[in-house]
Amino acid sequence: MEILAFGVQADEKPLIEKAFAGRHEVRCLDVFLTEDTAPIATGHEVVSTSVNCALGNRVLQTLAAGGTQLVAQRSTGFNNIDLDVAERLGMTVARVSSYSPYSVAEFAWTLGMAVNRRIVRAANRTRDFDFRLEGLMGRDLHGRTVGVVGTGKIGEAFTRIAHGFGMRLLGWDIAGNPACAALGMEYVSKERLLAESDLISLHVPLMPATKHLIDAEALRLMKDDAILVNSSRGGLIDSQALVAELREGRFTGVGLDVYEAEAGLFFLDKSLETVEDDTLARLVTFPNVLVTSHQAYYTRDAVGQIVDATAANVFDYTEGRRSQNVLVPRS
Repeated sequence: MEILAFGVQADEKPLIEKAFAGRHEVRCLDVFLTEDTAPIATGHEVVSTSVNCALGNRVLQTLAAGGTQLVAQRSTGFNNIDLDVAERLGMTVARVSSYSPYSVAEFAWTLGMAVNRRIVRAANRTRDFDFRLEGLMGRDLHGRTVGVVGTGKIGEAFTRIAHGFGMRLLGWDIAGNPACAALGMEYVSKERLLAESDLISLHVPLMPATKHLIDAEALRLMKDDAILVNSSRGGLIDSQALVAELREGRFTGVGLDVYEAEAGLFFLDKSLETVEDDTLARLVTFPNVLVTSHQAYYTRDAVGQIVDATAANVFDYTEGRRSQNVLVPRS
């Protein structure tokens, strides 16, 4: 059987081919699965997708009409897939329930430290042999307060790093994590966390209840000199509200690895095109904002685990097994 994989990055391709070697053929495409590209999957029982593929009603209808029976998503998030439609069409949908939490947690700290210590500005200056320190002053994080929104596996890994910095730990989640509590984390209301934290990092999934969790009201609760980091899902932050607060000169720094309208932009080269997203265009102009292209997960360790889990999901499907990774079981 030939598996069709959409949205495959160049670094990811050899890992995918190795994972399926000797079991199934795999055809890797760098294009994402959309309404325009869905017909390519005709005749493929199994397709693999990335988080920036769009699997709405029309795409799933096209896949089903072409014979696709399994969608193997190469990510933990699945908000890009209409599961109700997939179930109605009798399709199986599987995802990667977990992978290295350290990849995302470490990158979240990379963003936080980069905006705190003005690393990008400093690097750009030194390339021009400008070695002034003006405007580069950061602050110690030791002794300051970190707010961790979501204390699952990634949030816990992030908290352990914060503990190593010697920070006061505040957490918010629907249920506390004993490992974080053991490190001295105090679980508080979201409002108190936002008001008291010097650095806030988001580690919750995107769902209807968390969409725009950080809205205009939440942003106004934050300290004027706070640092905000989002390496989870772009839709957690109301981007227009964030721009409005930044225009008022608020926040020491904002580190964004995700953006709520990133589909069709992130993972693609748009350098020779006019980007029509005015909100994103405004965000990247602020000197205290650092935007990266959804790369927090992108380590050899994490991607290797994602690919291996995806291959296991396909093998389970072909051999009639069902694992915890299945979101919509075979009908």
